[in-house]
Amino acid sequence: MFTYDFLQNYWWFIIALLGGLLVFLLFVQGANAMILLTGADEREKQLMVNSTGRKWEFTFTTLVTFGGAFFASFPLFYSTSFGGAYWVWILILITFVFQAVSYEFQNKTGNMLGKTAFRIFLTVNGFLAPFLIGTAVGTFFSGSDFAVDKSAAGDCLAPVISAWGNGWHGLEALANPFNLSFGLMTTGLAVCLGLLYMINNIDDDNLNRKLRRRLILFAVVFIVFFLNTGIGLLMRSGFAVAEDGTVFLEKYKYLHNFLQMPAVLAVFIAGVALVLWGLAGTLVCGRFRKGIWPAGAGTVLTVMALFMVAGYNGTAYYPSVADLQSSLTIANSCSSEFTLRTMAYVSLVIPLVLAYIIYAWHVMDRKPLTGEELENTEHKY
Repeated sequence: MFTYDFLQNYWWFIIALLGGLLVFLLFVQGANAMILLTGADEREKQLMVNSTGRKWEFTFTTLVTFGGAFFASFPLFYSTSFGGAYWVWILILITFVFQAVSYEFQNKTGNMLGKTAFRIFLTVNGFLAPFLIGTAVGTFFSGSDFAVDKSAAGDCLAPVISAWGNGWHGLEALANPFNLSFGLMTTGLAVCLGLLYMINNIDDDNLNRKLRRRLILFAVVFIVFFLNTGIGLLMRSGFAVAEDGTVFLEKYKYLHNFLQMPAVLAVFIAGVALVLWGLAGTLVCGRFRKGIWPAGAGTVLTVMALFMVAGYNGTAYYPSVADLQSSLTIANSCSSEFTLRTMAYVSLVIPLVLAYIIYAWHVMDRKPLTGEELENTEHKY
């Protein structure tokens, strides 16, 4: 029923969708980053912590699902990146572990570190996690230092297919200006989404005014780095794949991808427009509190379009700067046809999972969070 080529492209679409959802859900990290910078007293800080405390599991679960889907559908990427650039992924996981521990233990009896220590952990997670994730995604366009030797799979003594080219194991990405810009853009977006979410979720006029003032600053930060990253992406050479599988550098490759895939370009433009609508509507109209919804939907669409530009239209989505022919493409790094076909049937339950998430979200957020609600409940972070 489905060809191997269709299954490969289908699963890259699923990866793009999960990536978009993950970046949207980073609003939890973005809100965490503002706890100590915006909350003036304990009441405001508690409102902010409990606002996102009800959602942090969604982000963590989506991160795990994103990694699991990559492992199952494109195992060579998983073994190459997670096995080679492991310091970046370890740092990302550590920040998320600190987040989970901080939510659960800051109010526990016998907490020797105190609330402030755990809120510092949340703030660090808020800035560092989106930055590292953005930097890692930036390597999809700038390339990484690795080499792949598939013939090594037959070596029973040392079956190492992928080898990293330096001892930094992923941290070298931080020295690339494009990756840094991508990471700062992601951080700025996450903070903006976090602020938009709290404006919608918290019913406190004084705190709301402070959040809107913070939004002005971080909207500017996001737009500056978005323009810098976007222009850099369109102007840089990309890693194209010939019909015979040979990888070569093509000038303006990602610009060509947008122009040659008008549907993807339309998705990207729609996504950016929705993000700007959410930001502008909130900043211009003091009564507008639903900016998180257009901005969130726009984030998912924009990130999906970027993943499509990175992998579709004969493009190596994980390029190697050490050996061009080691670059990973959708075709040369995917699982077997049987595996992709089986997982495709399993993926049909995704709409049901999304429906459950939407329902659970609605139940938790049907009323804005207030200080009085925190005073009258025993379950709080």
